This record gives sequence, C-alpha cells and structure tokens, in this order.
Amino acid sequence: MQSTATVLVYSDNAGTREQVRLATGRRPAADVPAVEFIECATLPAVLKQLDKGGIDVCVLDGEAVPAGGMGVCRQIKDEIFRCPPVLVLMGRPQDAWLATWSRADAAVTLPVDPVEFADALAGLLRGGRAAA
Repeated sequence: MQSTATVLVYSDNAGTREQVRLATGRRPAADVPAVEFIECATLPAVLKQLDKGGIDVCVLDGEAVPAGGMGVCRQIKDEIFRCPPVLVLMGRPQDAWLATWSRADAAVTLPVDPVEFADALAGLLRGGRAAA
C-alpha cells in the first residue's frame, strides 16, 4: 500500500472543503493510505493540478459556483487522460441522475455525512467504484 494518497478537493466554499477534510481525518479507513489534500476553489486551479498529475481521487462540489462539480466532472472525464476517480458532492439525493450524467464514480449528499463520505472515498482509494 502506498504511504499517502493525494485527494483534490474542489469547492468555492471553504466550509465545504473543511467538511471534506474533517470527514476524512488522516485516512478514511484503516486499509487505505493516509490522505493529503490539495484544495482548489476555481476550475482553472483544478485543471492545473490535474495536468501536473499525481492526484488519486477528486472530490468535486456539485454546488460550486460558477463551475459546478458535476459539469467539471464530465469535462475532466472527457479531457484528462486516465482521469482519477471522482466523488461528487450533491445538493440533494434527487440529483443522483446528474451524478450519473457527469460520469462520477461515486456521489454523496451535502452536508457531508462523515461515515457515508469516508466509506465512498475509501472505496475509490481501494480502486473500486462506489455507487453513484
């Protein structure tokens, strides 16, 4: 098992980024690596980080403004070679169809539920596909 995993967190809301960090802790599960975060508040920052490489999982806020995480997910799935798995944060459970449209590998609702989020993130870090 690698020693650390790099998780990109995109949200224009610092509080949402903090919820993700707090829900993850040092590691989302005992059988996955410790997590290091790269936080981005804008789409250009996300694209720059993905171009650099080394991202293991992306967490994208579907409620981000002006570029919502679901649209960003679809864009990076189309444009980034070997795009890392994506976990989308949805505003409502009814938005699950949008998460499917975006080609997200997993989706959870906001506000972040620590157990649900950690399970979904750990699944993606294990290389599995969690339910979207």
